[in-house]
Amino acid sequence: MSEKILKSIYNITKNHKDPLTNEFYNEVNKNISIVVKNGNVNISISVLSNKESVYLELVDLLKSEISKIEGVFSVNIILTAEKKPHKDNANKRFSIDCDNIIAIASGKGGVGKSTFAVNFATSLANSGKKVGLLDADIYGPSIPRMMGINGKPIANENKKLLPLVSYNIKCMSIGFLIDVDTPAIWRGPMVMKALEQMYNGVEWGKLDYLIIDLPPGTGDAQLTLAQNSKLTGSIIISTPQDIALIDARKGINMFKKVNVPIIGLVENMSYFICDDCNKKHYIFSNGGAKKEAEKFNIPYLGELPLDINLRIQSDEGRPAIIDNKNSSISKLYLNIANKIENNIKS
Repeated sequence: MSEKILKSIYNITKNHKDPLTNEFYNEVNKNISIVVKNGNVNISISVLSNKESVYLELVDLLKSEISKIEGVFSVNIILTAEKKPHKDNANKRFSIDCDNIIAIASGKGGVGKSTFAVNFATSLANSGKKVGLLDADIYGPSIPRMMGINGKPIANENKKLLPLVSYNIKCMSIGFLIDVDTPAIWRGPMVMKALEQMYNGVEWGKLDYLIIDLPPGTGDAQLTLAQNSKLTGSIIISTPQDIALIDARKGINMFKKVNVPIIGLVENMSYFICDDCNKKHYIFSNGGAKKEAEKFNIPYLGELPLDINLRIQSDEGRPAIIDNKNSSISKLYLNIANKIENNIKS
């Protein structure tokens, strides 16, 4: 029901322009955010500071039109105006000696983001690159298991943590520092401090690539890393169905808002190949991510299947590239890694 209402809302907003920029408020417009829950509609519109009064007529008009949609009980529209950062704060950055820093992101959990991050990192390392892998998911770290690492990092003479190495990849995760069954019951400031420690407080050395496995969603942790870690770009992971693509759009718009290039979009769990008939079965629909990439004019990097061997490899800490470089799933990851490297160079 909420998705139906959301589509109806965009059918209204896409006919209205920003009074100052003349951009239509369609699904691609990063300055409008719409959340629908139980018939209650909350809309946030980003505007220039001290220009809120210009939008008041638009707000009234949108409220009037949206409140007439069947199933809508309330409509709340707020105008948000970001202040320019203080000069001193604007110059602060997480900093390491790395040529390319790439964030792997998703709007929601359960789409295979961490699996992609691990296999992308091992694809790069397989081609001789110096690679680091940062597990930035404080609440649900999975890199230790997927990379087959047990142990805790130690500090060097400079009081920096030495990353744990697996398959020639330097790894850091909060999962190395707390017990596997211990939840990280932390508020925002503690999460930010932990992320800074795992970024600046680690002796990464010289890297060709640092792959950051972001938490799902578009919260403080994602925004902090996007703004402060000098990202080369981001890769968005989504499954094909509409409910996942709705959240993928939020991730795309977040990176666009903070001026981080989007290297491409990957459709994960795109299909399943049956052992008996050897045919592709599109369980979660098909082609949704490709259409989304075309809509946002960002590169489409390809589709990856549901693969039982990949699940087994992930659980046992053996990335596909390491376990069987010549398998079909490994070749798909290597092909995507080549596309990404070419997109970065071009």
